[in-house]
Amino acid sequence: MSFLKEFKEDLSQAVNELVDEKVAGAEEVEEKAEEKAEETNGETVVEEPVEEAAKEATEEVAADDADDMINTIDEEPFELDIEELDAMIDDVAEEMAAEKLEDDIKEEPVVTTDDMIASDEVAEITKGTSITGNIDSDGSVNVYGKIKGDINCKGKLIVTGRISGTSTASEIFANNAKIEGDVHSNGTIKVGNGSVIVGNVYATSAVIGGAVKGDIDVKGPVIVDGTAVVQGNIKSRSVQINNGAVIEGFCSQCYAEIDYKSLFEDTFVVD
Repeated sequence: MSFLKEFKEDLSQAVNELVDEKVAGAEEVEEKAEEKAEETNGETVVEEPVEEAAKEATEEVAADDADDMINTIDEEPFELDIEELDAMIDDVAEEMAAEKLEDDIKEEPVVTTDDMIASDEVAEITKGTSITGNIDSDGSVNVYGKIKGDINCKGKLIVTGRISGTSTASEIFANNAKIEGDVHSNGTIKVGNGSVIVGNVYATSAVIGGAVKGDIDVKGPVIVDGTAVVQGNIKSRSVQINNGAVIEGFCSQCYAEIDYKSLFEDTFVVD
């Protein structure tokens, strides 16, 4: 096989290098002997014939050893152990998978608390300005103009203009605003008198003083002011409806911490 041929070539090269080293050593010994002879006024301590014989013997022994090793490789049959080969392949595959996993972990972006905190910067869409496209901001956004697209900001969103798209912010305040699309607030949402929202409203607390055509889903309390008009269902922990408010839909305090089962079913259990 090809890798056996390469192994034999590498072995022959190594033997040749070994022989060269032995020859070089013999020559060095001979040179030192000559120098010693000069120092002793021509009386050579190591005789030249002995050096030549040692050199030839070293070359013959190295050559014989190399021939024996190469012949042994040729004579021995090559047997391929399939199980051992499969085990080696599995080990290599596991090492590659571990290295790839480690690289993926290194490349994966680390989300820090600074990425979740809103900046103090405020972007203003002035009155008379129209924007078509989505807006992402690490700070707050004040919309006085018109936006056709989604808005996503980490800070507050104040709207007195018009938005056609989904709005997401930490807090949302709508005053004389016209919003067509769902509204998501991670905190409070306030819909002032004169504002109209056509879409669902999601928040942790809400004060509704304008008109909402859509469902209101709030994990905390909801205050429906006397100027409010709601066409949709209200889901909250608690709800306060002021006199004059108009609601066309169902009100459910499904987030309230009340055990309805024990209140009704367990009360009329017959022993």
